[in-house]
Amino acid sequence: MQARFNFAKAAPDAYKAVAALEQYVQESGLERRFIHLIKLRASQINGCAYCVDMHVKESRHDGLSEQWINLICVWRESPVYDAKERALLGWVDAVTRIAETGAPDADFEALKGHFTEEEITKLTVAIGAINIWNRLAVGFRSQHPIDKPAQAA
Repeated sequence: MQARFNFAKAAPDAYKAVAALEQYVQESGLERRFIHLIKLRASQINGCAYCVDMHVKESRHDGLSEQWINLICVWRESPVYDAKERALLGWVDAVTRIAETGAPDADFEALKGHFTEEEITKLTVAIGAINIWNRLAVGFRSQHPIDKPAQAA
């Protein structure tokens, strides 16, 4: 796979607009673990290697466990996520796949049991933001960096 072009250079004003939305998400007051959960799960659904690579590394940096990170892709089968995280994961799945799901009432009701309307709005904006990044990165074939192999001790 080869990158198609650098979208940030092709349309700096568009990139700046998306970056401003991302800055809002980062400064919204949402818990970091929820932002990581949203970014990782949506990026997995959208098949965005660039974003999965980035957000796994960011999650590790912020102290989230390898197990928590690794099992997001199979969250329904793992008890590692608490009820609040599970409600959010259901919402991420529903909103990311909105054309298929229509954002079901059951997923929304589960979310309402754990978050305020303000938080739900901010969480949904965060889901929208990562979906924009995913569409840019996948659409233009952005390449994630290749890490150097670990050296044996």
